[in-house]
Amino acid sequence: MNAINPHIFREYDIRGVAGKDLTESLVFDLGRIFASRLRKELSLVTPPRVAVGRDGRLSSPQLAEKLAAGLAQGGALVDDVGLVPSPGLYFAMHHFKADAGIMITGSHNPPDYNGMKMVKTSRPVYGDQIQELKQALMAEAFEDHPGGAIHKADILDFYLQRLIVDFKPGRRVKVVLDCGNGASGVIAPQLLEKLPGIEGEVLFAEVDGRFPNHHPDPTLPENLHQLRQRMQETGAEIGIAYDGDGDRIGALDHQGKIVWGDRMMILFARQILATRPGATIIGDAKCSQVMFDAIAQAGGNPLMWKTGHSLIKTKMKETGAPLAGEMSGHLFFADRYLGFDDALYATVRLLEIIAQSPATLAERLSDLPEVHATPELRIDCPDEKKFQVMARILQGERDKGSDFSDVDGVRVRCDGGWWLLRVSNTQPALVARVEANTLERLHEIAQEVAALLKPEGVFLPNWE
Repeated sequence: MNAINPHIFREYDIRGVAGKDLTESLVFDLGRIFASRLRKELSLVTPPRVAVGRDGRLSSPQLAEKLAAGLAQGGALVDDVGLVPSPGLYFAMHHFKADAGIMITGSHNPPDYNGMKMVKTSRPVYGDQIQELKQALMAEAFEDHPGGAIHKADILDFYLQRLIVDFKPGRRVKVVLDCGNGASGVIAPQLLEKLPGIEGEVLFAEVDGRFPNHHPDPTLPENLHQLRQRMQETGAEIGIAYDGDGDRIGALDHQGKIVWGDRMMILFARQILATRPGATIIGDAKCSQVMFDAIAQAGGNPLMWKTGHSLIKTKMKETGAPLAGEMSGHLFFADRYLGFDDALYATVRLLEIIAQSPATLAERLSDLPEVHATPELRIDCPDEKKFQVMARILQGERDKGSDFSDVDGVRVRCDGGWWLLRVSNTQPALVARVEANTLERLHEIAQEVAALLKPEGVFLPNWE
């Protein structure tokens, strides 16, 4: 076996440069191991059923084909659903009652990257489970079983029907959707056509793994320029953008202002809590304090948790939360839906909320206090150093008696704001965010964080 780059085995998924780190032979062997381990873990006497999907990257068709072949050789019955957004693959697992699912996707990484997101028995595969797959692969622990087969399966029509089944129409709303040439383009135009009272258009629905118009990451403001311009040209009330595999959402209000994931969470929480008072609503540690306070004011039980779609989904199942979300635009609905992160379903719920009232998106959020915040700041820090830096800063806050949460790194509440520092689980970096009641206080807190990092030889990037 060729040398394996151990760094492709991340906290939440397997991800690397296609053809270099993530080769067809490696994916084939991972399929063999995944199938045989699944059979053993579930104590199955019949072949396990595994759904496989792929995004629109240039390397995805070949990798998905090799993955399916490896799974079949390992003894699995494979439902190959082809080109779908990641939530379409999660839905396929539910629809086919599959034991597991694997999505070939590079998400929002550069075009030459690709990866694998894995689910077993409706729970994400992450952390130690991914490391165990790596160890089995390195040990060449193959146990092939008979009975494997590959079946081409259509899922998009069933998925579309599930997305729209309980949409509650209201007034007319004009929207522009931006697929960024990602996998959401296979279903977004049909979704727009099927929603009563919703009209508009879809940008860049042609799936193209080169991403010729802009990179499909709606958390970066520069990727929303074309969406904003088209809204202005058409008079659209709202703009919605998707990442490369359709599990993250970004939004613009009628003024072209970005509505971040935690602000959307407030809208969804208020709607859900009106019928489910006291419900737990989960937000990741990067979310605004405004969101947690608004959930409490609406009668909910706000719970701060670790960043990461796998970690959030696991916590949702543990707590029975009907809603969870991340600043990054991963939004998870167990209320009226299936509990996974789905930007297409979040679109349906957001448009439903807007259609129920004459108020615009901006007006619905106008009662919230004004705060100032940095974007998510990624601070270069080598993998072999970042955990030690994090541990020393956390201990320093303990020694000072700071008011902090250590659920994910350290989030410190201070006069007029808060700051967060955590270790990135996907890059050689630390992640920081600062929020304050005034712009002046924001700069002061950011300078305090920079002063904490400087002795560690780590520097806060320019964010203005």
